[in-house]
Amino acid sequence: MLSGISLIVLYSAGGENEDLLIKHGIRGGFAFLLMLLFARIPPTILSRWSIHLYLAGLALLFIVLGVGIIGKGAQRWIDLGLFRFQPAEIMKIGVPMMVAWVLTRSPLPARPVFLMLAILVVLVPAVLVILQPDLGTALLIALTGIVVIFLAGISWKLIISVVFILASAAPVMWAFVLHDYQRRRVLTLFDPWSDPLGAGYHTIQSIIAIGSGGVGGKGWLSGTQSQLEFIPERSTDFIFAVFAEEFGLIGILILLALYLFLIIRGLLIAFYAQDTYSRLLAGGLSTTFFFYVFVNIGMVSGILPVVGVPLPLLSYGGTSMVTLMIGFGILMSISNNRNFLGRR
Repeated sequence: MLSGISLIVLYSAGGENEDLLIKHGIRGGFAFLLMLLFARIPPTILSRWSIHLYLAGLALLFIVLGVGIIGKGAQRWIDLGLFRFQPAEIMKIGVPMMVAWVLTRSPLPARPVFLMLAILVVLVPAVLVILQPDLGTALLIALTGIVVIFLAGISWKLIISVVFILASAAPVMWAFVLHDYQRRRVLTLFDPWSDPLGAGYHTIQSIIAIGSGGVGGKGWLSGTQSQLEFIPERSTDFIFAVFAEEFGLIGILILLALYLFLIIRGLLIAFYAQDTYSRLLAGGLSTTFFFYVFVNIGMVSGILPVVGVPLPLLSYGGTSMVTLMIGFGILMSISNNRNFLGRR
């Protein structure tokens, strides 16, 4: 249903561009086949593949830094002729798989040495993605691993200590890590009208679109903010604003209900998983899927900074869709091998 909604909204957001729709449909079909393929792979084999997928992802990230395509001020893609893809997306699957593999090398809760190794597994790809630079994707990659570490069970003292360290490091990151445009995005979060034609433009236009949709929406192909091209990146990061303007509050509630169903279903699969690796991986994938949805909608509605995160299953983008469908395939695989009330 979400993929079907995506085709409907993309047709409107893309200015009734049929070529865009056909490309998205082909990519969606390919991603769907990959989902079915991964659904047939047992979790035991996925566990053995974890380190290989992770190392392959790291190698691709190094290649991107060397010969990657530069677009919109960032070096994030590899061109393979027929298509190009973003290797950072692979790590959204590779990192949680590798962290789950590391943490299951010993009984849980994990010993400090395994926790440190898991944190290293998260930090290396996150830093490589920051160098592209792509802070939004780096944070999401880090989040996929942190969620798995949290689900493995760690003490509240350690959690509080990490939060304190991150809070202490915030001024250093603000001064030396964040780029000027990233700092402007954070500042305009609190007052987008301070720079209405610059850093605040995206937020202002998306908020206008969401608000003007009202309860029932303006109707398909009838959103003024989207059709008159006031909304930037309306086929990718800001597609939620297009959807909200055309389908209103009722459409938003239906969309959120579909997302909530997927998240709850994934958490149930994690609850009934047959082993610790499967439980951690399923829980991590389901929880991070929630964060992807929350970050994008929060960004578009003006409660989070603009970080360039697509809306799962709705935004245009091949690599992102492939990654999501592979994640769903892994969840299906874990579900097929679960223990449900004592039965296989």
